[in-house]
Amino acid sequence: MKSKRATHYPFWEIEPKWQKIWEERKLYSLDLSDNSDKLYCLVMFIYPSADKLHIGHWYNYGPTDTWARYKRLCGYRVFEPMGYDAFGLPAENYAIQRGVHPAKSTAENIAYIRDQLKAIGAMYDWSKEVDTSDPEYYKWTQWIFLKLHEKGLAYRKKAPVNWCPSCVTVLANEQVVEGCCERCDSPVTKKDLVQWFFKITDYAERLLQNHCKLDWPQKTIAMQKNWIGKSEGTQIIFEVAGRGDKLPVFTTRADTIFGVTYMVLAPEHSLVKEITTAGNRGEVEKYIEQARRLTEIERSSTVKEKTGIFTGAYAINPVNNEKIPIWIADYVLLTYGTGAVMAVPGHDQRDFEFAKEFNLPIREVITPEKGKSQGELEVAFVDYGYMYNSGEFEKLPSKEGMERVSEFLESKACGEKTVSYKLRDWLISRQRYWGAPIPIIHCPKCGEVPVSEKDLPVRLPELVDFKPTGSGKSPLATSSEFVNTECPKCGGKAHRDTETMDTFVDSSWYFLRFLDPHHKEGPFNPALSKKWLPVDQYVGGAEHAVMHLMYARFINMFLYDQGYIDFEEPFPRLRHQGVITNKGVRMSKSRGNVIMPDDSVKKYGSDTFRMYLMFMGSYEEGGDWDDSGINGVARFLGRIYRLYTQYDNKLGDIANVTLQPDTFSEAERA
Repeated sequence: MKSKRATHYPFWEIEPKWQKIWEERKLYSLDLSDNSDKLYCLVMFIYPSADKLHIGHWYNYGPTDTWARYKRLCGYRVFEPMGYDAFGLPAENYAIQRGVHPAKSTAENIAYIRDQLKAIGAMYDWSKEVDTSDPEYYKWTQWIFLKLHEKGLAYRKKAPVNWCPSCVTVLANEQVVEGCCERCDSPVTKKDLVQWFFKITDYAERLLQNHCKLDWPQKTIAMQKNWIGKSEGTQIIFEVAGRGDKLPVFTTRADTIFGVTYMVLAPEHSLVKEITTAGNRGEVEKYIEQARRLTEIERSSTVKEKTGIFTGAYAINPVNNEKIPIWIADYVLLTYGTGAVMAVPGHDQRDFEFAKEFNLPIREVITPEKGKSQGELEVAFVDYGYMYNSGEFEKLPSKEGMERVSEFLESKACGEKTVSYKLRDWLISRQRYWGAPIPIIHCPKCGEVPVSEKDLPVRLPELVDFKPTGSGKSPLATSSEFVNTECPKCGGKAHRDTETMDTFVDSSWYFLRFLDPHHKEGPFNPALSKKWLPVDQYVGGAEHAVMHLMYARFINMFLYDQGYIDFEEPFPRLRHQGVITNKGVRMSKSRGNVIMPDDSVKKYGSDTFRMYLMFMGSYEEGGDWDDSGINGVARFLGRIYRLYTQYDNKLGDIANVTLQPDTFSEAERA
């Protein structure tokens, strides 16, 4: 009687058996002192928040590990670590919702996610795990802050910042998406606060120039280039009439300077309150308050009705000494350029519409034909042409005129050719509890005093009430035990900085720590860094193009400049996973169409689930979930397993078989 053969692949027996063997034998724990044929394969690590391991993570991790396994079979020594981006708003908000301390809920989530990750059957080296909320880790996040501060690249200033009233914290520009918080979708407002910034703008040009060294998706490079926003032009200095205050503006069209008929300042500009005349003050202050309630997207809209208020002050045009009125308008942003605009309504459509709305002069100073006016303009003429009504520069072609006007301004010490960037410094202050404390002490006598390296980490206190205050102050400010301290310089009474760092600071250097997560002499092991870095293959979501990927490049360049590492770019080769939809629709909890990996793994096993993800389509494009598709993969694996069990007693002979292709029939060749 024939023995009964399995009709299905018995994943419930095979997968746990081999996963246990791998773990017991530490099969994927590498001796990193040997870097021959090395391959450092890294996926973006996970936020241990409420969602646990969702299908997007599986699509990132599963296929990447399949590729890494293939490279291991090809003879590479593959290092594949995993960790947890444990600080930040998602984890803290989840803890608040559950009414538990974030340290407790984060630890529970990490334990659960670790089991989920092990079920994937990936080659992760669990001896190299990192957790950014561990003091052993954030000690070195604080060390990086101190090194930046030492070089003048971490600084504090009062500035209008993006404020999320729901998350009750400040957001970096990159965390505001179409005027809303990227975390909770609440409309973002503005608030004046003293904040910490990293001077990423010092690295703007290098961040651009180094793109040619990167094997990255072109769309991601284009997004970074657009965010950095390099423009070559001229900075022109106007003066406030009767006061002498300097008003610098940046323009890419210096050839239009004779067409300036008014100036516009951002409502938040520091000079507005000083130059506004008494008779205009009430209306100006009212307008400033109205502008604060608008998002940057609303203010920048080209279809929005034009609004503005005259300050009562005037500026002097440096090329002809003409006196021109100074207005404020919400379409000018303090975060772009200098926060001041020389308005040329004849040759800029937004300026044209504003001038029409408020009956301001419109002057033609560029014409398509040399010396020939177009008459009254119905729309702004924005193309290049010939200078007109422009004094000594009359009839010059625009591009030559731009050069000549710039030279003239430079000779008069009221302008120069320059480069401007849209990129703004990285705002890292957060008025929340769950983050790495900023290692600065404020002393009434000595000012800002860095915490000594020997006193790191500045530990996060175990606050009972860690909920955001809503006042603009961090919950840490309520802990007198944490706040009150001695000044390291003079020994007098002082207080600690009570804000925490943006979680993107934690993730800007984690790839360095994986090689030796318990290294005590520094943030990373320099010997292993030289052998294994930079990362050979990095994989993660395209949504991080102008946040994590930009910040990590900046921090890496800084560490390179200081001689701590010997490579400038952390991720020379990057790939993005696509998006998995359900019946053509993006998955979300609100739609109730989220596919839970745990359910599918219980039903089909991780091998089936991983294989289905591999066959969904182009990895960078993603695909649409189809139950019949995963059923088909399950049947296929069942056939493979039946074939194995049917011929397992004969497989040993295969090694002794010599194939002779010349003897194959056409059918066999096919």
